[in-house]
Amino acid sequence: MAPFKKESSTTLTTSVFLGAVVLFVSFVSWGECQTTPPPTPCSAYKSCDKCAPNAKCLWCFTTNNCTEYPVSWLLPPPSVCQLSQARWGVCWLNFEGLIIALAVLGGTILISITACCCCCCCKKRRSSPRPDRDEERFVRKREEIKQRAEERNVERKARHDQIRKKYGLMSDSDHPYSKFENE
Repeated sequence: MAPFKKESSTTLTTSVFLGAVVLFVSFVSWGECQTTPPPTPCSAYKSCDKCAPNAKCLWCFTTNNCTEYPVSWLLPPPSVCQLSQARWGVCWLNFEGLIIALAVLGGTILISITACCCCCCCKKRRSSPRPDRDEERFVRKREEIKQRAEERNVERKARHDQIRKKYGLMSDSDHPYSKFENE
């Protein structure tokens, strides 16, 4: 019976391995069958609406043509197109406006982050050395309660002592054997 189990486990392992190979080959061949069309060159676009949405293309209104965006430059040089006439991404916003808008947005974000950090640091610095007002109030109330309790204890002891004296349970002398002297 043991040889039968060994044969079935090797058959099962071989089947799983062959299934994995077939699956791998089918995925590799499926990926090879798909082809992508070649990208359209920017010069083929004849209007700003078609050219500007392409990230690799730049529309220039002075020459009314679509050119490849000069990726070696951060901003297109004046030899390609003036910034006020260049459109990238959208036709309704020129490159100068885009740069100004991004600069204002970035500056606002940086100023906001700086202000938040300063506020947080100042708040921590202010609250660290001195205790909180609520904590001070709590400590003050606790001390008042303790003082009132002590006063009540002293009054209660004095009242009890008076009652003890009245009924002769406590003598006037302070030594412990005074009770025996009176008898």
